[in-house]
Amino acid sequence: MANQWQQTVAQTVAGMGYELVDVERSAGGLLRLTIDWPWDPAQPEPRFITVDDCERVTRQLQYVLEVQGVDYRRLEVGSPGIDRPLRTQRDFERFVGEVVEVTLRAPIGAAGAGLAAPARRKFRGVLQRGEAPGAWQLELLPPEPPRPGKVGARKAAPAAETVQVLGFTLDEVREARLAPVVDFSGRRARGSAQPEQ
Repeated sequence: MANQWQQTVAQTVAGMGYELVDVERSAGGLLRLTIDWPWDPAQPEPRFITVDDCERVTRQLQYVLEVQGVDYRRLEVGSPGIDRPLRTQRDFERFVGEVVEVTLRAPIGAAGAGLAAPARRKFRGVLQRGEAPGAWQLELLPPEPPRPGKVGARKAAPAAETVQVLGFTLDEVREARLAPVVDFSGRRARGSAQPEQ
């Protein structure tokens, strides 16, 4: 039954022209959905989910869930925000060149070759395609002391500095998401999505 209503939700959202990013159902009866516009590599400017989009999907899903007899107390539909999860191959392709945080299923162990603690699982860097099909890599960002007025901002590494690279496949990833890069000086970097409903 759970799979059936989830499939119905996914089909409804896709039928309305959106992508279902995440579904969360809590014990208290909250049903929380995250939607986005499907990625179109030919479209140069990203589209952001608005409050109107969330309201439109909410109205449609309320009707569909009632027809399906799904028991829930409250439905929330929102945008993925600046820390959008990356779950599929297509998500990774979409966000090549962006700063992401990756948590591996297993610690890096001896593969770290002294460049990272053997028990380390979480890494932050610029996402790039790997050389082999299905391979990905992170160009790890060096630690930088925070600067006044900036949260999460990073300077480019000097040309002479060695870039540390972590290679991985999607099977090795427990969780991945865009890393919030916020500039409070009035300009925003990537990921300036509309507020969630």
